[in-house]
Amino acid sequence: MAFGFIKKIFTFGRNEVEETQTEAEGARQPPAPAAPEIPAAVPAETPAAPEPTVPDLPAEPDIAPPAPVEVPEETPAPERPDVAEPSPPGAPPAAPVAPQAPPAQVPPPPVKPGPEVPAEAAPGPAPETAPAEALPTPVAPSRVTVAKAVETKAQPAPAAALAPAPRTPWFQRLTQGLSRSSRELKESISGVFTRRKLDEDTLQDLEDVLIRADLGMETAIRVTDALASGRYGKDISDEEVRGVMAAEIEKVLAPVALPLELDLSHKPHVVLVVGVNGTGKTTTIGKLAAKLTAGGLKVTLAAGDTFRAAAIEQLKIWGERTGSEVVASKLGADAASLAFDAYEKARDAGSDVLVIDTAGRLQNKAELMAELEKIVRVLGKHDPDAPHTVLQTVDATTGQNALNQVEIFRNVAGVNGLVMTKLDGTARGGILVAIAAKHKLPVYFIGVGEQVDDLEPFSAGDFAKAIAGVN
Repeated sequence: MAFGFIKKIFTFGRNEVEETQTEAEGARQPPAPAAPEIPAAVPAETPAAPEPTVPDLPAEPDIAPPAPVEVPEETPAPERPDVAEPSPPGAPPAAPVAPQAPPAQVPPPPVKPGPEVPAEAAPGPAPETAPAEALPTPVAPSRVTVAKAVETKAQPAPAAALAPAPRTPWFQRLTQGLSRSSRELKESISGVFTRRKLDEDTLQDLEDVLIRADLGMETAIRVTDALASGRYGKDISDEEVRGVMAAEIEKVLAPVALPLELDLSHKPHVVLVVGVNGTGKTTTIGKLAAKLTAGGLKVTLAAGDTFRAAAIEQLKIWGERTGSEVVASKLGADAASLAFDAYEKARDAGSDVLVIDTAGRLQNKAELMAELEKIVRVLGKHDPDAPHTVLQTVDATTGQNALNQVEIFRNVAGVNGLVMTKLDGTARGGILVAIAAKHKLPVYFIGVGEQVDDLEPFSAGDFAKAIAGVN
């Protein structure tokens, strides 16, 4: 018994050391691979939630999706699976370290449909539209000629204007219109040259006949001089006399037989129509508007004859027929103010031509002529060159009085062109020859009827043959 006690005393320290070494060796051994123990403190890895389904969006090459969030990886410690850190003496054994799970991959945030991208920021090919610089800019002609039709390429004429209904040829209508003048002249010439030679008395009688036909002194002298130079003292027929007369009349009229030209560099081109009461101003304006609109020009009409309600209504009817805008005011309104407003409206509407009607006035009424001067001054405030064309309508039935009218209206309103009307209702059509010889103003149109196309460009040769009765 004493031996066993002594043995315990000597083996006490060694057994304790052996137990400590045994426990340390057990701690150095790795856990069994079959059943690894996971400490309760470390929660099990939960499965990642399914990624939300993102609807397919149209490809937008200029807008890239947001880059995935990168999680920086920690630098792993040197792997020493079989060696554990030695515990300091006397410390409790360290618990085995569970293997660290890899960092979770953070999915990119879903791309939500955003607001619609503005057109200027939207990618993609540009619309197939040529730049403004590449588009051809239509250039309106600076001048157009108004004759039988408007000679311009501004716009094609309407189908109705391109294919009018067949009518009597113009020369035939002109001959019919001048038939009274021609018939009386022919009868008078035949009475002079019946069985007579061409002598001084005969020439004097012929000169009187031509003056009574309102051809004028200058034209009468030209005709008699032409006859005397080649046929003096010889027998001559009335047909030969009328042939010579037609040739001399054509020479007088040829310099004034000009087409009406409109300078469209002034827009609107202002046409002021003047004349005595009853000369056909409003009807002439309607016929002229029909020609202009058929030629593709935009026209505005101004009812400046504010003294006659019938003139205002008549111009409105012509505006409806020709598709022209009509500027009118109440009866008795100031004509100059109306002309001023009409210019502004025509300019704002983009009209090519503004045609202004005026009240008929006698050339011997000073106060009425002063009012016409006021219209001209008011238009000059818009454009110093306005009115650009001043047409005077001359009634053939007035005879020699027409010479006086042209002179006074030319001085007051600056008349630069004539329109001869009512040639079909008088035997005094020769007055046109006298006016041309004295004033030398262009004669743009003549009218021999009330139809819209009865306003024809003036032809010197046709007129001379028609009034002389030569085919």
